[in-house]
Amino acid sequence: MEKIDFKKSLKHLYAPTAKDFVLVDVPQMWFVKVDGSGDPNTAVEYKSAVEWVFRVSYATKFMAKATLNRDYVVPPLEALWWADDPQEFASGAKNHWKWTVMIMVPGFITKPMVKKAVLKAQLQLEEPPATLRFEPYAEGRSLQILHVGSYDDEAPTLARLHDVVMPQGRLSLNGPHHEIYLSDPRKVIASKLRTILRQPVR
Repeated sequence: MEKIDFKKSLKHLYAPTAKDFVLVDVPQMWFVKVDGSGDPNTAVEYKSAVEWVFRVSYATKFMAKATLNRDYVVPPLEALWWADDPQEFASGAKNHWKWTVMIMVPGFITKPMVKKAVLKAQLQLEEPPATLRFEPYAEGRSLQILHVGSYDDEAPTLARLHDVVMPQGRLSLNGPHHEIYLSDPRKVIASKLRTILRQPVR
């Protein structure tokens, strides 16, 4: 049985250069998502959300292997970030941040399969978050770059995006800041973390 690795089959979306921002056209894809707010470093809500999207994603993976004879590598964790006051996001006031954690799910996974996966995860994690859902996300035209280093060191790269790259291209924001976590922070030191920084634009 062939195992699909979307980081390879969708390389233009999951393997950007670290040298400069590049434009990509992100198609509609399906995700398991959970919304929340607060500092991701301290909020229990954030830790729970991450655990839920991973549990459901792995349950759907094993279900697809058993019932559809299709296997795949569970894609990396992703998150959308914003704040009601953009200045609070730019200044790093994490207690006021809002977020959606999510993991992409292949197109051959159905809503009934995800529903069963949620019930299976519920046996171990009890009640799911109220915002847990399975839905499409159409991001469209976006700028992205690979950031290598600590999450807290992203600010200069994002400042260059907003102050130089977007004005030069006559582009404006068209959605929340998006991060894709290619490294596991539990296993990789901060200076070597690999994170895709993506910004939808128009």
